[in-house]
Amino acid sequence: MSDVGSMTSRPPPASPATSVLATLGRLAVSVLIPAVAFLVLRQGFLFLRDSNAPKVLIVVVAVLWGVGGIGLLYWVGNWVVERMPKRIGARILPFVFVGPGVAILIWYLALPVARTFWSSLKDAKSAGFVGLDNFAFVFTDASMLTTFRNNLLWMVVGTLFSVALGLLVAVLADRSRFERTAKALIFLPMAISFVGAGVIWNFMYEIRDVSEPQIGLLNAIWVGLLGNEPQAWTALNQPWNNLFLIFIVIWLQSGFAMVLFSAAIKGVPTDQLEASRVDGATEVQTFFRIVMPAIWGTVVTVATTIVIFTLKIFDVVWVMTGGQFGTDVIATQFFRQFFVANQNGRGSAIAVVLLLAVVPVMIYNLRQFSKRETF
Repeated sequence: MSDVGSMTSRPPPASPATSVLATLGRLAVSVLIPAVAFLVLRQGFLFLRDSNAPKVLIVVVAVLWGVGGIGLLYWVGNWVVERMPKRIGARILPFVFVGPGVAILIWYLALPVARTFWSSLKDAKSAGFVGLDNFAFVFTDASMLTTFRNNLLWMVVGTLFSVALGLLVAVLADRSRFERTAKALIFLPMAISFVGAGVIWNFMYEIRDVSEPQIGLLNAIWVGLLGNEPQAWTALNQPWNNLFLIFIVIWLQSGFAMVLFSAAIKGVPTDQLEASRVDGATEVQTFFRIVMPAIWGTVVTVATTIVIFTLKIFDVVWVMTGGQFGTDVIATQFFRQFFVANQNGRGSAIAVVLLLAVVPVMIYNLRQFSKRETF
């Protein structure tokens, strides 16, 4: 009898049409509530932007509103998904949490790239369509060819010496009792911005009239100790002035390379090192036959990272020379064409070329990370 009573007390099963309507209603609510929360968040930022309140107060409220609003947005999205059918909620939940990040990447990265490419096919005022004329300028103009040569020089010399010096310091300091002090001194330039480094080395390369004392360290040595005429080091003939600029990046990036190499070297199994020494191998042989193969993935990763950086170099060149005396690189040429000469089409074409040059190296770098199971 109890079974019969329980069966009679159960509600009748919902019809397929009712289930579909309920599911559609829940989906609509799952879209509507986050959309409303996003609009409320946006209105808050618009209100702060147009507010006449003190700047400090606006900054504090904006930070609290932004962090709290984003947290609220995710909480609302999760709350809605939890009230949906499990099968549908399990499929939607990843999009709720990953979706905003993907939307930000599309809005601030993918769309600007597409707009830049479209602008590169137009004239200086982005009004008329000129096809590939801007790219023809990029690959045929004499100043652009000098720019590509300079970037190649930055890539080869800057990367080679940064990696070599970082690896040398990491190996030598590994057994020194002054390891921490030495590494701290080498890593210290990493705390300086590239603009700050350019200002510092401007003083190092400073030139004064022959009748005045040389306050630049390099000219002070060149004149005071060696008795030569003062030199404008960053205005010398090619490629020497570029090499003086590249040295600044070597000074900055060697510490970065050293830290990663030092960590990789300490991860080499000590039993392999001891076995090679017992077998009579010299330290040089041990380094090249045991250590280098073990840390080769780190060497490749550091080298490709510095290559990407040298491809995009801008700050040091602009602060030191402004791209004059044949020291232009791709980024400074982009700035000059787009913002100084108001050549929107040419500037966009240069930006596209820079992107195309960086992407293959970046993909290779990510593959190396993937092979080492970094992420």
